[in-house]
Amino acid sequence: MRKKIEMVLERIRACGAEYGDIRIIDTIKESITTEDQMVADIIDSRSKGVGIRVILDGSLGFAATQDLSNLAETVERAIQIAQAGRMLQKEKIVLAAKEAVQDEYNTPIEIDPFTVSKEDKINLLLRAEKAMREAAKLSRTTGSMVFQRQDKIYADTEGSYIVQRLYESGAGIEAVVNSETDSQIRSYPNSSGGNHATAGYEFVESLKLVENAPRIAIEAERLINAEQCPSGHYDLIIDSSQMALQIHESIGHATELDRIFGSEAAYAGMSFLLPGTINDNFKYGSEFVTVVADATIPKGLGSFGYDDDGVKAQKTVLIDKGMLKNYQTSRDTASKIGQLSNGTNRADGWSNIPIVRMTNINLLPGSFELDELIKGIDDGFYLCTNKSWSIDDKRLNFQFSCEIAHEIKNGKLTGKIYKNPIYTGITPKFWGSCDGVGNEKHWILYGVPNCGKGQPGQVAHVGHGSAPTRFRNVKVGVEDVK
Repeated sequence: MRKKIEMVLERIRACGAEYGDIRIIDTIKESITTEDQMVADIIDSRSKGVGIRVILDGSLGFAATQDLSNLAETVERAIQIAQAGRMLQKEKIVLAAKEAVQDEYNTPIEIDPFTVSKEDKINLLLRAEKAMREAAKLSRTTGSMVFQRQDKIYADTEGSYIVQRLYESGAGIEAVVNSETDSQIRSYPNSSGGNHATAGYEFVESLKLVENAPRIAIEAERLINAEQCPSGHYDLIIDSSQMALQIHESIGHATELDRIFGSEAAYAGMSFLLPGTINDNFKYGSEFVTVVADATIPKGLGSFGYDDDGVKAQKTVLIDKGMLKNYQTSRDTASKIGQLSNGTNRADGWSNIPIVRMTNINLLPGSFELDELIKGIDDGFYLCTNKSWSIDDKRLNFQFSCEIAHEIKNGKLTGKIYKNPIYTGITPKFWGSCDGVGNEKHWILYGVPNCGKGQPGQVAHVGHGSAPTRFRNVKVGVEDVK
């Protein structure tokens, strides 16, 4: 295969292109779903193919195929597309410099998930469902597991040759209670399929699905009879699982440089930030807010060895004590602002062009114990687990709903819960109201395996770490109390 790769690269050089690369990707996936203590779905899939990029006179050409025996035709198609693209070119693509490397990277794992039998995986999900059913009267229970192994070969005309094997594992459970007029859900360890990591089957075991099943079942049963969450302005503590989505939507997407340049304008929107905002001493949040893009953190779903530009994974400070410092960049976007890429260019498989994608966008832990955060609130709520979300096309105005709100009065959790809590905000104002972040003991890294972006649409696997975080005077509900 290496000989075929070299032939492709030689052809790209011979046509006069200033750059070219080839990615060969082989992905296997396993998905298991149970519902009401029965197996609902088992899906095994495999996708293998090659994608070839060519930059000729500043114009991009891309072609892909599953026929690895005929790469000559695919590279010619990529060259022809690049040549044709010059007719519509508005500006030349310029790539920021990078080091040529020859390297290998493998996700550290303890248990290969594909060596664990389906029977064992199904039994774990069914035991978790049984534990939920025994703890409360439920209308529906579900469980799911997803595993992936991806083998990648990347090579380019600048001399890089990189081989990676990346593993992912994840699982989750849900308890649902229906009445004649309402439906309530509690999820663990997060909504939308649980939690996911670049790890082996040991990660699924660490989630302790069976042990946590009774708690979420009881909470779901309590929610169906709970009062609606009050409306007004309240102090909030937002738990790590909901913080993952808050970070994702209002910081992660907003700091992707291709969005800032308008690449997503016709589809998913842009950003309230501008290319030069990082030079303007822009205050994104309070002094308690320090956020990093970190593709090196162990088990992060956005962790890897090298991105699809062949740039080494790295940790970049995006926001330092509230001040915006950096964007997430690729080689072609970083060059526009006079920087080197910080390694966030990734494609969804072999058939798509790499675009700027989040890695692990993490709110760094603070110094607070959870009890200290709670004691600082006279009247407010502790919100847990996302239920729905909405944010405008510039990542500025948002609304999130959560599965459950725990009442806080006079610095204590009262034990009372409310259903359907909703909170809204404007991104810089909201992050500016943060006055406390939990410490490392409470910090959790969540994986988000379903981040959509691009046309044609691509799905990225990203991560977000946070501890429970306190915000002051946040609008809760759809209208103010009169």
